[in-house]
Formats: sequence, C-alpha cells, structure tokens
Amino acid sequence: MGLSTTHLIIFLVIIVVIFGTKKLRNIGADLGGAVKGFKDGMKDGGEKPADAAAPAQQVAANAPAAKETIDVEAKAKH
Repeated sequence: MGLSTTHLIIFLVIIVVIFGTKKLRNIGADLGGAVKGFKDGMKDGGEKPADAAAPAQQVAANAPAAKETIDVEAKAKH
C-alpha cells in the first residue's frame, strides 16, 4: 500500500509543473534558512542563561519615563 517509485516521480513532476522550479528553489532556501536559524537558536539558548536578567534591568531603568506619558484619550475628553 506504500508509494512506489513511479508514483513519487509522477507526484514530483506535478509539483514542479504547478509551482515551477524557481519558486521551489526559493521555498527550499527559505526552509533551509529557517532550520539553520532554529538550530542556532537552540544552541545559543542553552549556553547563556545569565543574559536573561539584562532585559529586566533595562525595563527597570526606563520606568521613570513612564510617569511623563500623556494619555491622548484622557486629554481629548477634558
């Protein structure tokens, strides 16, 4: 009940006719880049747990600037 070699060749020819070789090449390159990025992200994610605290400090440093924020809707109602 599996696919034979003839069925696979016919299937590939139909796919090439529908999408074209250029679009299939672009899809392959995009998919390869995404897989590479995912692998690099997984590799980098396990090595640097100390850097996770840095964004929290940056947010805390920007907290006083939030007091100067003006709400546009509140200003327009008055």
